[in-house]
Amino acid sequence: MAKGGQESVEEIATIRIELADTYPLIWREVEAPTSITFKILHEIVQSVMNWQDCHLWEFTIAKQRFGPPLDDDWGETRKQDAAKVRLCDVLKPRKTVIDYLYDFGDSWEHRITVTKVRPGEAGIAYPRYLGGECNAPPEDCGGLPGFYNTLEALEDKKHPDHAYAEEWFGDYDPNRIDVPAIKAALAYLSAPRTPRRRAGRQQGKVHPV
Repeated sequence: MAKGGQESVEEIATIRIELADTYPLIWREVEAPTSITFKILHEIVQSVMNWQDCHLWEFTIAKQRFGPPLDDDWGETRKQDAAKVRLCDVLKPRKTVIDYLYDFGDSWEHRITVTKVRPGEAGIAYPRYLGGECNAPPEDCGGLPGFYNTLEALEDKKHPDHAYAEEWFGDYDPNRIDVPAIKAALAYLSAPRTPRRRAGRQQGKVHPV
């Protein structure tokens, strides 16, 4: 199968991605083939949340861990190579819940819920964006505590850290989702391509945390 499911698919699912402990809740919803690997699911999450794919990550489901192959693994249970396990291999009847952790330093915890497994539609390119609410936090802002503290300073011109917040967050809008960018990134995933980093992502080595 072409990376991302370019060829006709027999089965798709609705995938809801929520950034844990955010308020208002930051979430996205997509449709994707159940035949995708966890590596492609990782790229989908990165695309819809506008993460930069420059930190370590892992999925966890029923005590099984999936992630990039590493010489030195973290944790007591060794991760399986995410590029070698397909989503359909772990799906349960009706609903499957998967935990996804991005950036082991900032600890962006996501809950992924997979439902509505069904035949795909002819002529539709998957993965396909369905909707979402609220902008994801900027990369490397100190996790949820750093994110909300900086937002508070950004909104209060009398806050002692207001100038720093303006410099760090720039024109960041917590309520705006760049839907065209998301759709373009997912379209890139659905197209056949030679291995290289996705357009718009940062170049260079992956940071360890």
